[in-house]
Amino acid sequence: MSRYNARVAEPKWQKAWDDARAFEAVADPDRPKYYVLEMFPYPSGKLHMGHVRNYTMGDVVARYKRATGHSVLHPMGWDAFGLPAENAAMERGVHPGDWTYENIDAMRAQFARLGFSLDWSREFATCDPDYYGQQQALFIDMLDAGLITRKNAMVNWDPVDMTVLANEQVEDGRGWRSGAVVERKELTQWFFKISDMADELLAGLDGLEKWPEKVRLMQSNWIGKSRGLQLEFEFSSGLDGFEALEVYTTRPDTLMGASFAAISPDHPLAKALEQQRDDIKAFNEDCRRTGTSEEALEKAEKRGMDTGLTVAHPLDPDWHLPVWIANFVLMDYGTGAIFGCPAHDQRDLDFARKYELPVHDVFLPAEGGEPVENTAFVPFKTDAVRYVRPLGAAGTMTGEDAIVQAIDFCEAQGVGHGVTKFRLRDWGLSRQRYWGCPIPVVHCDTCGVVPEAKENLPVELPKDVTFDRPGNPLDWHPTWRDTACPKCGAAAKRETDTMDTFVDSSWYYARFTSPNADTPTDVDAAKYWMNVDQYIGGVEHAILHLLYSRFFARAMEKTGHLPASANEPFDALFTQGMVTHETYQVDTGPADRNQLGLEGLPDEIAVRRSRYIYPEDVEVRDGRRFEVGTDNPVIVGPVIKMSKSKKNTVNPLDIIDQYGADTARWFVMSDSPPERDVEWTAAGADAAWKHLQRVWRLVVELEDTPPALDTPPALDTPDGPDAIALRRVLHRTIADLTAAIEGFAFNKGVAKLYELTNAIAKAKGSADVARAKRDALMTLARLMQPMTPHLAEEMWATLGGEGMVLHAPWPVADETYLVEDTVLMPIQINGKKRSEITVAKDADKATIEALALADPAVVKALNGGAPRKLIVVPGRIVNVVA
Repeated sequence: MSRYNARVAEPKWQKAWDDARAFEAVADPDRPKYYVLEMFPYPSGKLHMGHVRNYTMGDVVARYKRATGHSVLHPMGWDAFGLPAENAAMERGVHPGDWTYENIDAMRAQFARLGFSLDWSREFATCDPDYYGQQQALFIDMLDAGLITRKNAMVNWDPVDMTVLANEQVEDGRGWRSGAVVERKELTQWFFKISDMADELLAGLDGLEKWPEKVRLMQSNWIGKSRGLQLEFEFSSGLDGFEALEVYTTRPDTLMGASFAAISPDHPLAKALEQQRDDIKAFNEDCRRTGTSEEALEKAEKRGMDTGLTVAHPLDPDWHLPVWIANFVLMDYGTGAIFGCPAHDQRDLDFARKYELPVHDVFLPAEGGEPVENTAFVPFKTDAVRYVRPLGAAGTMTGEDAIVQAIDFCEAQGVGHGVTKFRLRDWGLSRQRYWGCPIPVVHCDTCGVVPEAKENLPVELPKDVTFDRPGNPLDWHPTWRDTACPKCGAAAKRETDTMDTFVDSSWYYARFTSPNADTPTDVDAAKYWMNVDQYIGGVEHAILHLLYSRFFARAMEKTGHLPASANEPFDALFTQGMVTHETYQVDTGPADRNQLGLEGLPDEIAVRRSRYIYPEDVEVRDGRRFEVGTDNPVIVGPVIKMSKSKKNTVNPLDIIDQYGADTARWFVMSDSPPERDVEWTAAGADAAWKHLQRVWRLVVELEDTPPALDTPPALDTPDGPDAIALRRVLHRTIADLTAAIEGFAFNKGVAKLYELTNAIAKAKGSADVARAKRDALMTLARLMQPMTPHLAEEMWATLGGEGMVLHAPWPVADETYLVEDTVLMPIQINGKKRSEITVAKDADKATIEALALADPAVVKALNGGAPRKLIVVPGRIVNVVA
């Protein structure tokens, strides 16, 4: 067939791979192993182009590593717990499990159509009792090892979903799902003691050389190691039971700029004061209706309440500072109390200006400068500044040096002591929802909080729950909570909190090494497969998921579930860019504007706020875009990340139906560096499809020219110059593509494959060229196999390759063809480049002169005469003066 038919070829080869169980990982001690893993997806029910790009990258690496002789583990699973399933249950009247498993079935079928080389025999979903039962076993082991604790803490509370939210689930002060204003609430919660490993997690970043520098920096900042001063401000007028206010500061060099002290609304002193003053109680309660995240506090208006109390400055007992309660001070950071230095902290300055508090400059720009007005002077700690109120010697110095000097000075004065602290806080894992892993503990009146016995695991979620009221259905289930104490056998109650879904994704990489083990891992399997050699996923997971996974690997090593060598689970990390697309909006005139509440607005504003439509709902008529089937003009908006809300998504299945999976795979690999965003365009997809068709035509044309192939020259007959030239391009392509895949420069590798295709298409001539052309096409099939596996198999089979190209070894470049023995030299005539000649790399001056004088451009310029001057720079240039 002259036209490659993806609809026929792709299902055929997918079945052949399945029948051969080609992608099942086998531990083979005689081969090097390679574990490639993409962050597993949430089963929403539909693939999007971001999935296609992410998983194609991993598939290219997996297929390449198989071809280079590695035993490859490339598994797939589902991050299946979480609130979306509960919301779907409430909206659709279905059970979260039914909704989740239906989506998994749908997405598994969609994945299959893309030809990914995944080991489906290891598949699991985090909502499978077999998986979360082992997670419960891990919890019990970590609890026994002292890695988990239970304590009171201030949390983000969603009053509609009635659950705790992580800081990252609070957007503009509202719950990410419900949209309700988040409140601050004190609850008894379970915590992983990740802060105990802060120093170890920070130090471990230095060894992650194959991680993006920006990710390591983000994690380092999140862990937040700092050297500061812990000191006390004694109350000069206070409250019984409170003699001093303890403060930790990372900028002790600004102590002489203090103008007030502030405490958190949740500070013990603030709680004591609210028992005495109604205005303080009302203020504190209002503050608690703000989320606990730093972002929420930074965006909130800076507000305070004067307690009427004062503290003495620790270096001057006659200097008294008012004590305020401030909404921007968190109890979870430092000591829950600060001193405010408005001149050098914008937040403090905003507060001071609002409440008319003094501002004292501690340092000024090194080269002179004006005192602070409405913008705080906050230079980098590495910048040199001129200290006018120093602790210790005055003068020009960096903030770093001044901090060390300030700590030494205060310690010498008996005022506080230097302390190293971390920003990282313990990981709260309790969530008040149904669709999550039950925390395996029981509450016994006699024994207290007791872990469930392992022989009783998994503690399964009950299926007969209802979602007819907000909150956690486990709290009002008639029987599920009732159980026996594993310790004394008395009647007890189960814990109804379930685990944060970050727990589910913090150890799944280890479970993939032995997904059917009766324990969380099989240590021998983990020793063989771990670490993950290449991890791939979005940069939005750069902090929490990756940090929690690093913590879990260490915790699993301490509890005997992973070898010590696996305490950094991901050797290499790649964060891919997003897939973007134009947005399309329709302005259908006054009636539509009235319906949308846009009446009276200028046209350009109304259009920007009008409704979005999907790309498939846009058609082009007479060079203009209209909504399909209407005369409504379409406005082309910005190119942004594909989003359901903006309707600029492209359904991968539509692309597969129209062009085939290989076209989608080729496009997302070819159009942009993989770490950058890629814009999906119909023209780009069409161009990718046309190129693959061209490759197929080269195969068909070769098969349609039997005479040259029926009478090939003897094998020892040397190739002519045209055949050698093609082989040079071929082996350079092998070398460059190999380097491109190893270096995650897929788009550069694709560019080399385009060049090779062009060289094959241009190659014409005798039998030696035909032989080189066949060799090149056979090799091209092997080179394209990681990116376009279906087409590569069809090429290989048509050209007579043995077995499947999947099993063919990766080609190795012949070094003799990589050595260039000719050079291209430009010819300048009277100072302007007019031609160029190809000469042997070792050609002498006389040979080069003869070739230059015979060049048609030189002959024409000389018009039968001799040059006035002929200058040859061997290997560089020829200058002719006519």
